[in-house]
Amino acid sequence: MTVALAFDIGLGILLLAVAGWAVAACSTYAATIAFIVYGLLLAIAWVRLFAVDVALTEAAIGSGVTGMLLLSAAARLRVIEPAAVAAGTPLRIAVGISCALISVALAAAILFPPDVVFTLAPAAMAHLPESGLGNPVAGVLFVYRSLDTLLEKAVLLLALLGVWSLAPDRFWGGIPGLQVYRQRNAILIFFAQILPPLGIMVGIYMTWVGADHPGGAFQGGAVLAVMWILVMIAGLRDVPPIGQRWMRLLVVVGPVVFLAIGLAGFALAGAFLGYPAGYAKPFIIVIEVTLQISIAVTLGLLAAGPPERIQPQ
Repeated sequence: MTVALAFDIGLGILLLAVAGWAVAACSTYAATIAFIVYGLLLAIAWVRLFAVDVALTEAAIGSGVTGMLLLSAAARLRVIEPAAVAAGTPLRIAVGISCALISVALAAAILFPPDVVFTLAPAAMAHLPESGLGNPVAGVLFVYRSLDTLLEKAVLLLALLGVWSLAPDRFWGGIPGLQVYRQRNAILIFFAQILPPLGIMVGIYMTWVGADHPGGAFQGGAVLAVMWILVMIAGLRDVPPIGQRWMRLLVVVGPVVFLAIGLAGFALAGAFLGYPAGYAKPFIIVIEVTLQISIAVTLGLLAAGPPERIQPQ
């Protein structure tokens, strides 16, 4: 047995153990921590499968930002948690059985594939040079399935509106509380001062190289969002009021630019979300840069939660 195979087997066993911990945990906080650990381990598994783009997304979104949202939910549910735990054992059993059945089905699909596997991968790779992109994932997201990518950004915006709608009417347009996260201490403040400059550089780099290498707007935007959240948690900067015009402009600039370029495709390439020959890559880079800004601001505001106090006069 090689070292790599032993590592993969150990990683698989650890993933199953942590997944079982998340399902069987007796508190929402413990389940959330297990979920975050599971996401980080899963990112390593994706790297082992040579899916670096998926690994970056899993670490930044699946474990990072989503972990923050779940920690917020766990803090808000702490009051009603004892009653929920008492009535939750049958639900945990059902969830565990469902996860096991899904795992068996996926394993069967991988271990016993059909004799003829239909795939568009060769055709997609053959036409990828026409877009000027070197990353096939970026080609799928912004060339072959660009409408799906646009709708995903619209869904993210709708999710933010849904979170804001949870605020009482008297606080509408005010400032998210972020109190469930805030822990003022010297170590946190130190990291909030040291990490953001490096994180901002990494986030911008990930978006810039996404056209030709693993990365992209979502991964880069998630890194920027995490740096912003860290600064807000440490108390170095307050959460901006949701009624500020500049903040709302940053939230929508990415989807608006994406849609505008898509509509311009009718005149430039004869199709919605079509790119003129020889200019696909510049248009895609413009889309990714603006999307990174919107994704970073949107994810940061999602983690901050609904407005809980009015804007100071």
